[in-house]
Amino acid sequence: MRSDRPLQGDVISSHSVFGAPCWVSLTVHDLWTAQDFYRAVLGWEWRSVKLGDAFGIAQADGVPVAGVAAVASLWQTSIAWTPYFAVLDADEAVARSQERGGTTAVGPIALPPGRAALLADRDGAVFGLWEGELVTGWEDWRRAAPTFVRLHTRDAFDAAMFYAEVLEWASARPGSCEVEYVGDEVELHSQGDVVACIHSGAVGAAPDPSIRPHWQIHFRVADVDACAHAAQAHGGTVLRRDQTSRTAVLSDPDGAHFTIAAR
Repeated sequence: MRSDRPLQGDVISSHSVFGAPCWVSLTVHDLWTAQDFYRAVLGWEWRSVKLGDAFGIAQADGVPVAGVAAVASLWQTSIAWTPYFAVLDADEAVARSQERGGTTAVGPIALPPGRAALLADRDGAVFGLWEGELVTGWEDWRRAAPTFVRLHTRDAFDAAMFYAEVLEWASARPGSCEVEYVGDEVELHSQGDVVACIHSGAVGAAPDPSIRPHWQIHFRVADVDACAHAAQAHGGTVLRRDQTSRTAVLSDPDGAHFTIAAR
């Protein structure tokens, strides 16, 4: 059930910012290797959480920015970064997804101070839902670890219709995200920022997981070259570099892909 208690201080609920990415999480085999890698590459520090030794929270300048869980083998989940989108009601959002051909892997389950669910859209791209108080105030989260998510999918416009209906994009509710069609892509705007993009071109049955429909997490960094060198020095791989756009696609030691881009 949703909590209607007043918000205090900088705590922001998914009622205030909904439909937008509000958190990212990583599933891995080895928690300690992942923590060392992301500390070296992105400068994150780590703290434990009450869920146990298999879980950790990444912090940038003291602000929680991402979660990591060493449960890939236990839950039979893939090694990957996953974006979570704020919703007003997780049960209703899950139902809307299922009605439109999406599948539900986990939840909704209670993870105080909110509820979470893990889903896949009808092309197989995995994403999460979050209902309730955000782990970090939305503006603080975006300022501490600027994050952008891009969906690589078979048909951007078909996918945009699915997510718009599930996440209530372009609704009349205050705080709703706005959708803009830019060429062959779809952009998602929240509070004046572009926070997500949907791009056509992924192939549903491709053997390479980076070509199949998936959400790619982009982290803004001060120095792309330095981060890429640090990744290689700590067991990761530089998969692609683009000097023109000042971006690089990296793989961590467990094989999770993510993108870094110049601030």
